[in-house]
Amino acid sequence: MDIGFTEEQELLRDTARRFFEAECPTKFVRERMATPEAMTDAFWAKLAEQGWLGIVYPEEFGGSGLGMVDVVVLMEEMGRAVMPGPFFASVLLGGAAIGEAGSPAQREHWLPRVAAGGAKAALAWTEPNLRWDAAGIMMTAREAGGGFRLSGSKLFVPDAHLADVLVVAARTRDGASLEDGVSLFLVPKGAGGVSVSVLPTIDETRKLCEVRFEDVALGREALLGEAHQGWAPLARVLDRAIVALCAEMCGGAQRVLDMTAEYAKIRIAFGKPIGSYQGVKHKAADMLVDLENARSLTYYAAWALDEAPQEAPLAVSMAKAYASDAYRKVAGAGIQLHGGIGFTWEHDLQLYFKRARASEVAFGDAAWHRERVARLVGA
Repeated sequence: MDIGFTEEQELLRDTARRFFEAECPTKFVRERMATPEAMTDAFWAKLAEQGWLGIVYPEEFGGSGLGMVDVVVLMEEMGRAVMPGPFFASVLLGGAAIGEAGSPAQREHWLPRVAAGGAKAALAWTEPNLRWDAAGIMMTAREAGGGFRLSGSKLFVPDAHLADVLVVAARTRDGASLEDGVSLFLVPKGAGGVSVSVLPTIDETRKLCEVRFEDVALGREALLGEAHQGWAPLARVLDRAIVALCAEMCGGAQRVLDMTAEYAKIRIAFGKPIGSYQGVKHKAADMLVDLENARSLTYYAAWALDEAPQEAPLAVSMAKAYASDAYRKVAGAGIQLHGGIGFTWEHDLQLYFKRARASEVAFGDAAWHRERVARLVGA
């Protein structure tokens, strides 16, 4: 696909690819996925040195102030390397929520620290009901003693066990709509009544947690943004995160296609490379079509978030619906074309297939986003 990138974006892509090839080979990924952190402090510091931990934050808060197209360029390369660790959770979810909804003082306190690698944030919004819209936020925050008390649980919170601060979505009143009455709160690490447990998941490179809140007492200053009006900024953060995830999926799918094409050239069957057989060519062509369609929709959604916000919700769901299916299909086809070796622990394809399955359902699967597209088109 021919997309007109700026010279700076091409430089970002080239720099990121060289960086991850040197610093994040699959040997590193395999070593780190077995640890709770899935990341070393040294590697995290190198990401900060590159300026990537603050890529979306304003310059006055220690960031680079770049747009979504720049973000998806970087995320494609992270997906290509199947990079482990809390980058997505801290930079694009927790930190981004503080940047979107926080007061100047809250942003000044947290964003420079996140961008410099000195602190990590996480976003806790999904609950055991497994809904991805405002109706899913049922955890309560009641006013008490000039502050708030939080009670409930959050499920599938990315890298909550590593976070210095949690951005928590809770319901502070029953409003006229499901979106009305949602508030965001900053809950610091170690707050009384908060417990975090790491969940067993298919993708060990990106940890998911359950977070329980048992009558957690917070001061008024913990409120992030305006009371009862937290869904609108949260929705904007989620749309941007979804597009970033789509870009990561495209990068992973590209790497699977590259590995499969190389293998098809060297694997000999009946005296010829398997890539010379029509059935293999057709399968590889289907993989390429799925990838390019997903990439086109992803970059369109990124452009819409920056330049045409009225088009963004529809573009975001179109991209996620397609990319969710595309990455799963490409990763599955890659395993099939590799034959027996494709599904072994020793081969790298299993890392990409597991990431594909985890990303497929994150923030809503293809069916959920197609329903959202139908609602938006019919509105």
